[in-house]
Amino acid sequence: MRLRDQMPELNGAAKWLNSKSLSKKDVTGKKPTLIYFWSVSCETCKRAMPKMKELYNAYNGQLNVITVHMPRSEADQDLNEVRHAAKEYKISEPILVDNDHTLTNQFKNRYVPAYYLFDASGKLRHRHSGSGGLQILQKRISRILNETEK
Repeated sequence: MRLRDQMPELNGAAKWLNSKSLSKKDVTGKKPTLIYFWSVSCETCKRAMPKMKELYNAYNGQLNVITVHMPRSEADQDLNEVRHAAKEYKISEPILVDNDHTLTNQFKNRYVPAYYLFDASGKLRHRHSGSGGLQILQKRISRILNETEK
């Protein structure tokens, strides 16, 4: 995805955890949305989870957060493992389990962890993959929230 591209539809999930099935319409129009791609077999993702939780809590109510479990192997497709990781890392946000890589392909995403920040209208404003970058992400979230308040 390129900056300013519109958010794809949130369809094709093998399963939604922590939420009913959500659509693009459900998460756009009122507040920014952060979509976070991760995998149960990704050690970098596991190290980032507490920081993601802090970020989510810092913007509680001002930001939609959706996590997308992107399996990197057949073993990663085990829903029980995803549920276990969600419990272990206290992921209470909606989890789209993308076993068929439908959303992953729509995003043209190849890496975990990966972060996609959309403004309230659904335009991509920031993306990042790999470790680090959460401070920049936080600045981008703050900037978008300040724009929304004006």
